[in-house]
Amino acid sequence: MSNLVSLDLQSEDDGWLAVENIESLCERAVFQASMEAQPKPMQGAELSILLTNNTKIRVLNKQWRGIDKPTNVLSFPAVLPEKIAKSPILGDIALAFETIELEAQTDQKSMNNHITHLVIHGFLHILGYDHETEKDAALMEALEISILEKLNIANPYIDCDLLNT
Repeated sequence: MSNLVSLDLQSEDDGWLAVENIESLCERAVFQASMEAQPKPMQGAELSILLTNNTKIRVLNKQWRGIDKPTNVLSFPAVLPEKIAKSPILGDIALAFETIELEAQTDQKSMNNHITHLVIHGFLHILGYDHETEKDAALMEALEISILEKLNIANPYIDCDLLNT
């Protein structure tokens, strides 16, 4: 598998050590999403993924979104969607271990499948997708389901309302 996107993975929480092959898990998710979604990043464009915890992601969520609570994933696009094809830097994704682990347990999903889904979700935000309206949410959700299906991962949105996540 030749990666279109170059990943810079940084971990600042020991909880992530329990996730075997986290780097290949993230690479696989980003690769499949980059094959399915538009716009297409330039070959070798860099995406940074920060594997963090609830404390750090809460700070980021408050600072950048004005929401004073932890969340599962945050995305920080470096460029507008129309500039993605020519940008060597795509942006940053932050993932919070405790929130993701709790969600996986609560929803009875495998941790690896849930991480894969959230990396795809975060990457689609980097590419300009969002879920602020029902129409946009339906488009993003359908794309996520399609990408996950190609990775043999079941639809994570069964019995779920994306607009409330």
